[in-house]
Amino acid sequence: MGRMPDCFIDLTITSPPYDNLRVYKGYEFDYKSIIRELFRTTKIGGVVVWVVGDATVNGGETGTSFKQALFFIESGFYLHDTMIYQKDNPPPVGGNNRYFQHFEYMFVFSKGKPKTFNPITSVRRNKWEDKRTRRFKGFTRDKNGDFIKKEVSLCGDVKIGNIWKYVVGGGSSVDFGTKHPAGFPEKLVEDHIFSWSNKENLIYDPFMGSGTTAKVAILNNRNFIGSEISEEYCTVAEERISCLQLNIQEAHPCAERPPQDTLEAGSTCV
Repeated sequence: MGRMPDCFIDLTITSPPYDNLRVYKGYEFDYKSIIRELFRTTKIGGVVVWVVGDATVNGGETGTSFKQALFFIESGFYLHDTMIYQKDNPPPVGGNNRYFQHFEYMFVFSKGKPKTFNPITSVRRNKWEDKRTRRFKGFTRDKNGDFIKKEVSLCGDVKIGNIWKYVVGGGSSVDFGTKHPAGFPEKLVEDHIFSWSNKENLIYDPFMGSGTTAKVAILNNRNFIGSEISEEYCTVAEERISCLQLNIQEAHPCAERPPQDTLEAGSTCV
């Protein structure tokens, strides 16, 4: 990121190595320096999606996710939304005296008000909805605790909630996506790319890993940059992206070459 100019990135989607829950070839990172640089390089109105969880050490969760979220705020970001990545096929992890861990946080930070929001919608109906008038009837509470009846008009499809469910490892190819110990689902990346960016925007992943963010960015007509300090993972990402670009060219021989790293042409990992 030190090579990037100020206000350069439209959207960052990443999952940093947290609490030694996975082995990353012995590498560690200073999350405070990364967050400061993300604030500098993110455009006004840009968004950072930070997918993170906590380890359990000596019977208690570390709280690393919250420490990082609070430092994002201290660095100037808005905590735009606290979302949940619910695992549809979670492993039985959680110990004998606690419930199994079925989710990770997806903190959505923005540099000012987000300049782009393309909401994902659903045709699902709420049981309190009047199908004839498309009005939702329910209750909320005033500041003093009193119930207030509320009626809201529903125009078209309705935005989905902020708990998103995915199959662990979903969409990642066996040859590439599983060569990293903690890759996130391609659909997770795609949904965030759709929500917070537009075509030809620049998508960044400072912890590139096996290249999931880059792959999904290409498939959705976005530019990408990825940073990765592990030579092994960088090689995996470059092979994965090269295969994708070759498949696109073979399927559409007259199409333009998919967008690549705008800092250094032909380079996947910086």
